[in-house]
Amino acid sequence: MNEFLLIFRKENESRESQPSPEQMQASIKPWQDWLGGIAARNKLVSAGNRLHAEGMVVKPGNMVTNGPYVDIKEAIGGFTIVRAEDFDEATEMAKACPILTAPWNGSVEVRMLMEREL
Repeated sequence: MNEFLLIFRKENESRESQPSPEQMQASIKPWQDWLGGIAARNKLVSAGNRLHAEGMVVKPGNMVTNGPYVDIKEAIGGFTIVRAEDFDEATEMAKACPILTAPWNGSVEVRMLMEREL
Protein backbone atom coordinates (compact mmCIF):
# COMPACT_ATOMS: atom_id res chain seq x y z
CA MET A 1 0.00 0.00 0.00
CA ASN A 2 1.34 3.43 -0.95
CA GLU A 3 0.70 6.83 0.57
CA PHE A 4 -0.41 9.76 -1.55
CA LEU A 5 -0.50 13.46 -0.82
CA LEU A 6 -3.65 15.19 -2.05
CA ILE A 7 -2.87 18.90 -2.37
CA PHE A 8 -5.86 21.24 -2.49
CA ARG A 9 -5.43 24.25 -4.76
CA LYS A 10 -7.69 27.12 -5.70
CA GLU A 11 -7.43 30.38 -7.52
CA ASN A 12 -5.71 33.06 -5.48
CA GLU A 13 -8.63 35.47 -5.65
CA SER A 14 -9.34 38.87 -4.20
CA ARG A 15 -10.97 39.08 -0.79
CA GLU A 16 -14.20 40.25 -2.43
CA SER A 17 -14.52 37.02 -4.45
CA GLN A 18 -13.89 34.70 -1.49
CA PRO A 19 -16.75 32.45 -0.33
CA SER A 20 -19.15 34.02 2.15
CA PRO A 21 -19.27 32.82 5.78
CA GLU A 22 -22.49 31.00 4.92
CA GLN A 23 -20.85 29.23 1.96
CA MET A 24 -17.89 28.26 4.14
CA GLN A 25 -20.23 26.88 6.83
CA ALA A 26 -22.18 24.91 4.21
CA SER A 27 -18.92 23.40 2.90
CA ILE A 28 -18.03 21.73 6.21
CA LYS A 29 -20.39 18.74 5.89
CA PRO A 30 -19.27 17.72 2.37
CA TRP A 31 -15.65 17.75 3.57
CA GLN A 32 -16.55 15.70 6.66
CA ASP A 33 -18.49 13.23 4.52
CA TRP A 34 -15.67 12.90 1.98
CA LEU A 35 -12.95 12.40 4.61
CA GLY A 36 -15.24 10.12 6.64
CA GLY A 37 -15.76 7.90 3.61
CA ILE A 38 -12.02 7.58 3.08
CA ALA A 39 -11.50 6.88 6.80
CA ALA A 40 -14.25 4.23 6.79
CA ARG A 41 -12.21 2.31 4.20
CA ASN A 42 -9.09 2.65 6.41
CA LYS A 43 -7.40 4.73 3.70
CA LEU A 44 -6.97 7.99 5.63
CA VAL A 45 -3.51 8.73 7.02
CA SER A 46 -3.83 12.43 7.87
CA ALA A 47 -7.10 14.34 7.61
CA GLY A 48 -7.81 17.67 6.03
CA ASN A 49 -4.81 19.72 7.02
CA ARG A 50 -5.43 23.38 6.19
CA LEU A 51 -2.73 25.94 5.62
CA HIS A 52 -2.82 29.47 6.97
CA ALA A 53 -2.74 32.14 4.26
CA GLU A 54 0.44 33.68 5.68
CA GLY A 55 3.85 32.08 5.58
CA MET A 56 7.56 32.57 5.06
CA VAL A 57 9.88 31.32 2.35
CA VAL A 58 13.50 30.47 3.10
CA LYS A 59 15.85 30.63 0.10
CA PRO A 60 19.54 29.82 -0.33
CA GLY A 61 21.84 32.15 1.55
CA ASN A 62 19.36 32.35 4.44
CA MET A 63 17.23 34.86 2.57
CA VAL A 64 13.76 34.94 4.11
CA THR A 65 10.78 36.49 2.36
CA ASN A 66 7.09 36.74 3.11
CA GLY A 67 5.12 33.98 1.46
CA PRO A 68 3.45 32.18 0.06
CA TYR A 69 4.03 33.39 -3.45
CA VAL A 70 1.45 36.16 -3.76
CA ASP A 71 2.24 36.68 -7.44
CA ILE A 72 0.93 33.27 -8.54
CA LYS A 73 -2.65 32.62 -9.57
CA GLU A 74 -3.13 29.46 -7.50
CA ALA A 75 -2.79 29.03 -3.77
CA ILE A 76 -2.38 25.81 -1.81
CA GLY A 77 -5.16 25.69 0.76
CA GLY A 78 -4.34 22.41 2.45
CA PHE A 79 -3.57 18.75 2.05
CA THR A 80 -4.55 15.24 3.10
CA ILE A 81 -2.54 12.02 3.07
CA VAL A 82 -4.31 8.84 1.96
CA ARG A 83 -3.41 5.18 1.43
CA ALA A 84 -4.00 3.69 -2.01
CA GLU A 85 -2.73 0.82 -4.12
CA ASP A 86 -1.76 3.10 -7.01
CA PHE A 87 -2.30 6.48 -8.68
CA ASP A 88 -5.61 5.33 -10.15
CA GLU A 89 -7.11 4.60 -6.73
CA ALA A 90 -5.74 7.83 -5.22
CA THR A 91 -7.07 9.82 -8.18
CA GLU A 92 -10.52 8.25 -7.76
CA MET A 93 -10.52 9.43 -4.13
CA ALA A 94 -9.50 12.92 -5.25
CA LYS A 95 -12.35 13.09 -7.80
CA ALA A 96 -14.87 13.25 -4.94
CA CYS A 97 -13.09 16.10 -3.12
CA PRO A 98 -15.40 19.04 -2.28
CA ILE A 99 -12.81 21.59 -3.44
CA LEU A 100 -13.74 20.66 -7.02
CA THR A 101 -17.24 22.11 -6.57
CA ALA A 102 -18.66 25.62 -6.13
CA PRO A 103 -17.91 27.93 -4.45
CA TRP A 104 -14.29 26.71 -4.42
CA ASN A 105 -13.88 25.41 -7.99
CA GLY A 106 -10.36 24.33 -7.12
CA SER A 107 -8.20 21.37 -8.02
CA VAL A 108 -6.50 18.43 -6.32
CA GLU A 109 -2.92 17.50 -7.10
CA VAL A 110 -2.16 13.82 -6.44
CA ARG A 111 1.44 12.95 -5.53
CA MET A 112 2.88 9.66 -4.31
CA LEU A 113 5.00 9.90 -1.18
CA MET A 114 8.32 8.11 -1.38
CA GLU A 115 9.95 6.38 1.52
CA ARG A 116 13.19 7.97 2.53
CA GLU A 117 16.20 5.71 2.53
CA LEU A 118 18.42 6.31 5.55
